[in-house]
Order: sequence, then C-alpha cells, then structure tokens
Amino acid sequence: TQSTWEVEEDEPTDLMSALKDVLKQSRRIDGLAVGLHQATKALDKRTAHFCILAEDCSEVAYTRLVESLCAEHGIDLIKIPEKKKLGEWVGLGSYDKGGNLKKVVGCSCCVVKDYGERQGKALEMILEHFQK
Repeated sequence: TQSTWEVEEDEPTDLMSALKDVLKQSRRIDGLAVGLHQATKALDKRTAHFCILAEDCSEVAYTRLVESLCAEHGIDLIKIPEKKKLGEWVGLGSYDKGGNLKKVVGCSCCVVKDYGERQGKALEMILEHFQK
C-alpha cells in the first residue's frame, strides 16, 4: 500500500513543472525573493541558489542587471517565457471563492534562497539542468 504522502506527490514531467514545484515549496517556507529589489539584494549577498528571469520582460536594463549579477556571482539562471506565469507560480495571483484564478500580477524576476527540506525529483531535475 502507498502512503498518503506518495499519492499526493506528482512527479514533474519537464523543467517547467519541476520549477513550479520548487517555487511552490520555497514560497511555503518564505524562501523566495520576488521582484527586482529583493532579487538583486539576494543575488548581491550571494544567498541565492538560483534565479528565474522572464523572457518577456520589457525593460532591457532590468534584464541586463539580473543577468550580470548572476554571472558575476556564479548563480545559475533559468529563463521562462512569461512573467504572468512566473507571477502565478510565486503567489502573485488572486483567486475567487471557488479557487479559480481571477487576476495575476506579472513577475519578471525571482530568486530561490531556500529550497526547503524535502524536494525530491523536482529539485533533481532543476539541478541536472544546470549541470548541462
């Protein structure tokens, strides 16, 4: 028989679903730095494990700053296509009473400062991605 923990756990099938899982866990334990100000502080202090940057960020200086801080401090960077999707993953969405997503605020950048104790396959997939 399977324990309830194993039944609830969904195995990520690709990098984006693994990233979503890791962000969800990190958000639960207050391990995220969201937005340019918090992210640059975490990158500059080198408390970041990795950084996520939205490709559809319209501000070129913003993108260059985050990319250069990551390169300067040797912090891994993942780019995702949409800032609205990143905003949803880091908890910047509002939901109605039925649990359906009503509105999402875009997030161009976030940093994972703490993974949490138990990550499993999702974190392994992301770390393998950085090894390539």
